[in-house]
Amino acid sequence: MVNLTVNGKMRSYDGDPDMPLLWYVRDDLRLTGTRFGCGAGLCGACTVHVDGRAVRACQTKMSTLDGKTVLTIDGLAPAGALHAVQKAWITHNVPQCGYCQSGQIMSAVALLKATPNPTDADIDRAMTGNICRCGTYQRIRAAIHTAAKERA
Repeated sequence: MVNLTVNGKMRSYDGDPDMPLLWYVRDDLRLTGTRFGCGAGLCGACTVHVDGRAVRACQTKMSTLDGKTVLTIDGLAPAGALHAVQKAWITHNVPQCGYCQSGQIMSAVALLKATPNPTDADIDRAMTGNICRCGTYQRIRAAIHTAAKERA
């Protein structure tokens, strides 16, 4: 039995210990904001936070999550208020197709938690593992800078 907290709610999981967190979140909990991209942890579309750290949900086994706290894009803005990063994403019109954006946002939130006032180099380093096929990287960088200023 794996006991964990997902988006503030205590959960218990008694299934295949090798099942990826991504499928638990999407299929069992019906939290579909976290996306399946490559399935190999390379694209970042499935990024969530485990105990405050950005991880790839497609590569995180359920057996590793006992006692852990998971935050998905679906729980990022409780009570309907947008997170500063989400607001900045809207301000800068970041998404085109939008598929990768939940993972991009979750990585940006983790970056700003660790580095509240990031440089361009900090952003590039932190966001390297998140692929945007539409190529909105300049808007992503601008949105992260805006979110950092708003949070300051």
